[in-house]
Amino acid sequence: MKMYTRSGDEGKTSVIGGRVDKDDIRVEAYGTIDELNGFVGQAAGFMDGERFAEMRDKLIWIQHELFDCGSDLAYVGKKDRPYKVTADMIDRLEQWIDLYEEENPPITRFILPGGTTVSSALHVCRSVSRRAERRVVTLAKTSEINPEVIRYLNRLSDFFFAAARTANSRENVKDVEYERSAEVFRTES
Repeated sequence: MKMYTRSGDEGKTSVIGGRVDKDDIRVEAYGTIDELNGFVGQAAGFMDGERFAEMRDKLIWIQHELFDCGSDLAYVGKKDRPYKVTADMIDRLEQWIDLYEEENPPITRFILPGGTTVSSALHVCRSVSRRAERRVVTLAKTSEINPEVIRYLNRLSDFFFAAARTANSRENVKDVEYERSAEVFRTES
């Protein structure tokens, strides 16, 4: 099998149900999810040893789910199968966020993205997931999509934030607060 088809040389690409311009918002949306998937793989690659084994496993799981997101968005026209992204996937992300938040020290202000290599990579994933969410919201304004994809991406960015903080915490690196930030997070009492 050849890796090149030449079918996109004129600025069009195939989606399920037809062909569209390569800069179509649908392609932009699932293309940004694909970009995110690459950054998730990079973050997982930075995780070595047992300290991050379960987090690395979660990232690989997320990579599969990001393919599900892209698949759900790749349809034009009538859809002939159920969507892949479901509310259960979002519930699982919320459970993982809660687990990581139990490890993290409380914060009341915005923090600067950074710290360890793993934490920094996860913050990149967080910001790219926010961009992917914006692209999917734009697509939803003109096309029928699976609304769970938007919810999933929204929760995924929260997951990356919690995981980035956990990565720093596990390496005994303090998050750096944004100095001019007001108190924006409430601590539970």
